[in-house]
Amino acid sequence: MTRKAAMRMRHRPTSRSDRVADEEGSTLPLVIFFGVLAIVLIVVVVASTSLYLERKRLFTVADGAALAASEVWSLETVRVDGDAFAFDLDDEAVHDAAAAYLADAATELDDVELVHAGSTDGRTATVTLRTVWRVPIANDLLPVEVPIEVTATARSVFH
Repeated sequence: MTRKAAMRMRHRPTSRSDRVADEEGSTLPLVIFFGVLAIVLIVVVVASTSLYLERKRLFTVADGAALAASEVWSLETVRVDGDAFAFDLDDEAVHDAAAAYLADAATELDDVELVHAGSTDGRTATVTLRTVWRVPIANDLLPVEVPIEVTATARSVFH
């Protein structure tokens, strides 16, 4: 046996307890890394879920405003076109109805802005709303504010 091989044999752990004592603390950096990774993942999932729910809430309000705006016509404006009845929605009346709906319904949402409310074809009401989503857990990983804009349409039919 050479001198080098003898030195390796002398420094090699002989029992299991020597090997365990030799490797003590080697998993601590992994535990710390995966703990931080888990916390970051939880924060990102919470923030993205909050953004999704805020957008769905805003879309629900926009859908209700479009529905209310599409029903703003009166019976005096209905005319007969062949076998069907027709009417025209007024852009100003659509805007006023959407604004009135927002005044009543958007109390749980902050800073909801009515971007556009009108009718392109006289039968369909289109409502566009905008708000700003704020991250629930402020940190350096995620943006603090994200603008959200949704558009909903509703058509009124008279039979």
